[in-house]
This record gives sequence, structure tokens and C-alpha cells, in this order.
Amino acid sequence: MTPTPQHNLSKGRQFRLVKFFAYASFIVLIIFSFPFSMVISQQAKDILMKSYENYALLLGENLSHQVFQNFVLPVTARYGKIRLREKHQYEWMDRIVKNTIHSFNIDLVNIYEIGTGVIAYSTDPELIGKQVRMSLGYKRAVQGEDSSRLVSGGDDLWGLGIDMLGGEKKFRTFIPFRGVDPFTGEKGEIGGVFELIQDLSQEYASIVRLQYLIFGLSILIMGLIFVALLLIVHKAESIIDQRAKAQRELEAQLNHTERLAALGQMVAGVSHEIRNPLGIIRSTAELLRGMPKADETQARLSGLIIEESSRLNNIVTEFLDFARPQRPNFQACRLDEILKKGLLFLTPEAEKKNISLTSNLDHQTLPLRADPQLLYRSFLNILVNAVQSMENGGTLTVEVTQQGDHYIIRFTDTGPGIAAENRSKIFDPFFSTKDKGSGLGLSIVKNIIEGHSGEIWIDSGEKDDRAGDASGTTVTIQLPRSANEV
Repeated sequence: MTPTPQHNLSKGRQFRLVKFFAYASFIVLIIFSFPFSMVISQQAKDILMKSYENYALLLGENLSHQVFQNFVLPVTARYGKIRLREKHQYEWMDRIVKNTIHSFNIDLVNIYEIGTGVIAYSTDPELIGKQVRMSLGYKRAVQGEDSSRLVSGGDDLWGLGIDMLGGEKKFRTFIPFRGVDPFTGEKGEIGGVFELIQDLSQEYASIVRLQYLIFGLSILIMGLIFVALLLIVHKAESIIDQRAKAQRELEAQLNHTERLAALGQMVAGVSHEIRNPLGIIRSTAELLRGMPKADETQARLSGLIIEESSRLNNIVTEFLDFARPQRPNFQACRLDEILKKGLLFLTPEAEKKNISLTSNLDHQTLPLRADPQLLYRSFLNILVNAVQSMENGGTLTVEVTQQGDHYIIRFTDTGPGIAAENRSKIFDPFFSTKDKGSGLGLSIVKNIIEGHSGEIWIDSGEKDDRAGDASGTTVTIQLPRSANEV
């Protein structure tokens, strides 16, 4: 069962959904980090404004008291009327005001006349006598209410409530000026309006920098969270991809197994049907060759029939072995002895073809729990294939190494290698590049190795007939020292 296009499409959608979740989370975090930083910075601004408002009100009450006690009462008693345009009265008022606000962070003090809005006194002499716009703060002070507000000279960044660094920040407070009866303590009517202006540029700049810092830290933290989400997403994608790949491999293996099972049943039935008449043909040929009146030609033809029937019987036997793999008979044995036995069997044939057999099996004892007969058969098949591939001589090397609880067995020849288009078909049943043979040899080898909980794979260089390259082939088998018995 191969992956369908719908399966691949759902897989792609799943990946895009995970990525969408990561990016959407980042956008949401950024969106929420902005108001979070704004709320914190605005609270800091409110606390600063409230502290300066209380500071200005206390100073205004003190200033109102000092002016009334030390200027209004004495001047009224001495001159009968207050005339701040007269130099000595202005200097008297100026001295009282400046002594009162001395050492306080007050940028400007103005005193307005009721009704006209004319500045009767100011710490800035150039403002005296000017009539200013009657602001809401002035009107509320005339009605007996205190009020304060921030006068900003800076810009708001994109209208988002983020102040830019720079620009003057003035805090303006309007306080009604009333006289107080020295005997009863009761406040009299409103006689004027005090305006106190404080310069908050430095303090406000600190608040703006704090706002930038909070916003920057929020962005940094959200960025780190986003990076963590991306790492999680990439890890999830990797896991999903690995699982999908494993699922596809299992599906392919299941399909291959199903095809082999069906093929095995067919081969088993056909092989049984062939073996019986084949036995009759062989026995008949042997009988004809042994007859007293058989001439030389009859004997030779009978021999050919016997030889070919034997070859066909071997092929049928391979078919049956492939269709009904034998269960390994696990027992204690030695891997080095099994391999040496196979090399010894091939020595005469290798000497005929001028092939050198080498190994690292000397002085090694490699205990193993396996079926020695089946392993010998699989190793011999690999060795025979290697020898047959080197028609013009070469070297066949057998090496065994240990990795943990496994043996790694490598059969390396210096033959012409395997063509690239044939490498994926090596273990397919009935595939062969030889003129003779059933093409089941390596399939049976693979079944035997997998029956021992092992793995087998083949590495071969490119075969280039025109250049005459002989890059060789390496068959690698990974075999557990103690296979699981089924």
C-alpha cells in the first residue's frame, strides 16, 4: 500500500498548520507585549504626575499662606490697597514668592487677577500685564478647584502613545488664592489665581526611556519564546517526517512481503508439480544409460539428460527454499569456523581464476548463537558470487569486526562492480545478471540473515564498461552475537 496523494497533501497541511501556529503565536505575543509595556509605562507616568501634583498643591498652599500673611495683610494695613505696579510692592511680593519657592523645582510662578485674566505678578517680569487665554485650569481655579495637567513639547510616535525622547515637559498647576482669617482659620473669597509651572523634562525622559526599555525587553522575551517555538516546530516536523518515513517503509515492506507470499505459494505449487516428473525423467535416463545394448551415443545423451535434470532439480530446490524459508536451528557455534569453511571450499576455484583470498580470521575466536548450516549456505552464496564476478583474477577479502553485541562481516571483491540501475533490484526474487541461475540466491541469503535478526546491504562503485573501471563490491552483514529465537 503506497502513500496516496491525499496522504501527502494532509502531511503537507499538517506541517503548514504547525508553522502557522508558530508564526501566529509570535504575532500574538508581539501584539500583547505592546499594551503590556504601555500599561506599565503609563502607570509609571501616572505615579510621577500624581506625585508632582501633590507636590505642587502643597507648595501652592504654602505660597498662598505666605503671600497672604506676609504681603496682603501688611500691605493692606500700610497702604490700604495692593498695587503691584508700584515698584516697592512688586519687589516685596517678589521677595516673598522667591523665598517661598527657593530650593524647590519651580520653573515659573504667575498670579492672575480675577475676571480679567491679566498676570498681576510673575517671576518672569516680561509676562506682567499680559492677558492670557483663559484655560480650563484657570476657570476651575476661579471656581475654587485645584487642577493640574502636563504640557508636552514632544511628539507621540505614530499616535500609539509612545513618547519620543526630547522636547520640554511642563507640569502646570492652577490654585485659587484665598485669604485666611488669622483668628477663625476660615478661608475667604478667592482673590486671585496662582499658576505654578514645573519643568519635568528630565524626569519624563527617564519615564520614556523606561518605556522603551520595557518594550524592548518584551520584544526580546517574545523573540526568545518564538525561537523556542520554532525549535519545537522543527523538532516536531523532524519527528513527524521520521514517523512518516518509517510508516512508508513499513507499508513498502508489507507490500513486498505480501507479493513474496503470493509468489511463494505459486512457486511452491509449481515446484511440486515439476519435481515429480523430473524425478521420473532422471530415473528413466539412468535406466537407459545402464542398459546392456546402449551404444555410446545413447549413453552420452542419457548423461546430458541426467545432468540437466540435476540442474533443474537444484533450481526447484531453490524455489522451494525461497517459498518456504527454513526456521533457524539456533545453537552455539563459531562465526570464524563457518567463514573459514566457506573460504576453504572455494580455494581450488579461486586458484584457477588467480584470485587471492584474504581475511582477518586468524587468531580470532568469534562465538555465536545461530544456525551454522544456514549461515554457511548464505556466506558460501556470497563468496561464490564474488569469485564468479572476477573472471580476470583479483582479491576477495573477508573482514569481521565487533561493534557492541553485533558482528560486522564484510565481503569485498575487486570485480567490475554493479551497474547503478541494478543495485535496487539485487535482492528481488528471480533477478539475475548471470546467464544461468534462478535469481533467488541473494533473496534466500537475505531471508536467512533476517531470520537471525540481522541486516544485509551492498555497496558497489559505478560500473563503466567503456573505461574498464573495476571499483568492486562490498557485501556487509550485521549479525547479533545472540539472535532472538522465534
